[in-house]
Amino acid sequence: SRFAPAPLFRSSASPPAPGRCGEKGAGSRDSAGPVRGAGCRDSAGQGCRFPGAMGVVDKWPSVQCVLYLSAALLAASALLPQWQNSSDFGGRCLLFAHGMWRNENITVGEQRFMVDEWGPESACRFPAVTGILALLLSAAQAGRLLLHLCKGHGDTFFATFLNLLVNIFVVFLIFVASTLVTVGFNMWCDTITENGRMPNSCKELQDIDLELHLDNSSFYNQFSIIQFGLWAGWVTWMAISILAFLKVYDNYRREDLLDSLLHEKELLLARSRRATIERNALI
Repeated sequence: SRFAPAPLFRSSASPPAPGRCGEKGAGSRDSAGPVRGAGCRDSAGQGCRFPGAMGVVDKWPSVQCVLYLSAALLAASALLPQWQNSSDFGGRCLLFAHGMWRNENITVGEQRFMVDEWGPESACRFPAVTGILALLLSAAQAGRLLLHLCKGHGDTFFATFLNLLVNIFVVFLIFVASTLVTVGFNMWCDTITENGRMPNSCKELQDIDLELHLDNSSFYNQFSIIQFGLWAGWVTWMAISILAFLKVYDNYRREDLLDSLLHEKELLLARSRRATIERNALI
């Protein structure tokens, strides 16, 4: 039998080990930016990923779940004062209401506030319906995201795009409801204070019995909480919509990258077949 001759000199340098993510290797160009390749592997043997670009996307479900829970709490905080105010005012809506102070006794100079027209029921009903819708949607979305986090599932491109449309619709509804409440309540305060000509402010008048045969002892505090809950909820849903848009964009970019890779694969296979046919023809 023949034996292969042993090399005269053995190199003391060991073969290059696969580099970790962020280190130089056979498939990485430098230490500043890892590139996918044979030498850029993590501890599990997978290709390196860029943490700066993927970190936000990986944390997206947990961040949005927290925002959905916050939106549900804000919607509930806006709904409870609305229900209490409706009960105190006997179902009447003070938003966009009209009235004026009239002299009840001219000799004494005693005045009494009289309501000429209460606000339309739709002005108070629309914010309530919007709050209920926002509460149900935010609770359902939070539960869905928690389920996905537990099972490790992800949404499809169509699901993320549909979720974005729903979020934008809710943002629009809450903005309209917040504007109605703010403008309508300011008109009510201008009415009972006669545009600031009364010695008492709108907040101070809730401590005075307006003799309207209803409980007006806390209307200012109630609508202050309602406005805070609606506007804070609108900001929260805006943040949710921005994250949903980023998720849709990331999924679109991944789908576009996958389509490009499949196209390049088809081109390479076509070239390989063409080269094989030409080689066979020459033989």
